[in-house]
Amino acid sequence: MNLGRNELLEHVLATDEWDVIVVGGGATGLGTAVDSAHRGYRTLLLEAHDFGKGTSSRSTKLIHGGVRYLRQGNVKMVIKALRERGYLLKNASHLVHPLRFVIPCYRWWHKPWYGIGMKVYDLLARALGIDNSVLLSKEETLAFLPGLSPDGLKGGVAYWDGQFDDTRMLISLARTCIQEGGFPLNYMRVTDLIKEKGRTVGVQVKDLESGQEHRFKSRVVINATGIFTDALRIMDAPRTKPMMHPAQGIHVVLDPSVLSPDTAVMIPKIDDGRVLFGVPWHGHILLGTTDTSLDHIDEEPKPLEEEIDYLLDHFARYTVRPPSRADVLSVFAGLRPLVRSIRSETKSISRDHTLKVSKSGLVTITGGKWTTYRQMAQDTVTRAAKTGTLPAKACTTRSLKLIEAEPIAEQTPLHPDLPYSAADVRRAVQSEMARTLEDVLARRTRALFLNARAATDMHQEVASIMAEELEWTEERVKEECAAFLELAQSYLPPPHPNAS
Repeated sequence: MNLGRNELLEHVLATDEWDVIVVGGGATGLGTAVDSAHRGYRTLLLEAHDFGKGTSSRSTKLIHGGVRYLRQGNVKMVIKALRERGYLLKNASHLVHPLRFVIPCYRWWHKPWYGIGMKVYDLLARALGIDNSVLLSKEETLAFLPGLSPDGLKGGVAYWDGQFDDTRMLISLARTCIQEGGFPLNYMRVTDLIKEKGRTVGVQVKDLESGQEHRFKSRVVINATGIFTDALRIMDAPRTKPMMHPAQGIHVVLDPSVLSPDTAVMIPKIDDGRVLFGVPWHGHILLGTTDTSLDHIDEEPKPLEEEIDYLLDHFARYTVRPPSRADVLSVFAGLRPLVRSIRSETKSISRDHTLKVSKSGLVTITGGKWTTYRQMAQDTVTRAAKTGTLPAKACTTRSLKLIEAEPIAEQTPLHPDLPYSAADVRRAVQSEMARTLEDVLARRTRALFLNARAATDMHQEVASIMAEELEWTEERVKEECAAFLELAQSYLPPPHPNAS
């Protein structure tokens, strides 16, 4: 099932009216579009940028129940997430796999304390669990995590959770949406809502590629724009009070030698009460995450110096060789779409989702997390069907298999430090709706996220391949390269500001 933007657009322009229009092409939006199309509703999804341009491409790459929610006493949230983790392991096994985590214990009471907690975690998963948690000796802990500091180590607790690649999941969801009869389109910005007698009955859209304006009518419109939720809500009702409370989290990418190539570490409580993860991902270590409350929203958030120091300094306390900025291969930031339910530190705000329907009938879904996207979609489409007076149809996505991309035969990599080849670039353009150099290097491949310098080194060769496929002019190639190099600067690990 190919993603050809021009072909999809032709079908969309030939359709008079839709049952459901979803605005937003991240995890929530694409999940909602898949559910809607699977129920048989005529479904159109519109994304202003590329699929996963925002929060959904910048996660910790985990499909998990959320150990910290268990510590907070939010058992309902943990049970829901563990259930959804189980469905994903069955329905997207090409993208989601089990991953061993180890909690290192440096005080005598840590092993029994965390051991009991993880047994509760196992029990809550029930039949959808992966494997049982176990207590580890000091020697067993160091065997799993050879880069861990042995000083004062008493042992550890091993447990299992899920891991995935977020933007590859998005492409799988887009393919599945098309298979089910839906139409996902990127680079289609909603500029206004169409109203009739006070009801939202469609959207006005600008195609950012052609510059053309279009009007699409629909029985119901769903706002699934994540951190940009309030923009569409205010477009619907200008006096609407903002509901989003954005918080920034960053991730630092390191060489796997600093810890382990196949086992994750979880530090359940550091100085400020947060959880610290060190997760193996595509042959690298993903270290995260921070939680910085913000009063503004950027389309391309940038890591703060203090956030980088925070992660490296805390991680250094648990490793034989403390990582420095010289070890950082890439660093990226993402914004969490938290709902203003309480005024407190953002690490205490619930990650559960919020569903609202405005007076005009605009359905808004926001909050939540990657693991529970399917449940969010189920709740949203059920509510949207009532709002749009669509025929009631049951949700059956618990057993819906997500489409797997055909494997690419082994090819020569474009860069010695990354596995991506010219064939990956051509597939991204031909069948995955990649339209820009950033789309390919940041999201169809994960080059920019894994190694910003390597991605920079290979960008011209990738641009040449894309130029052949998309018939870019020489001027367009220059524009794409310049835009990518500017973006890559924020992913390149900066030297310490105090360094000489």
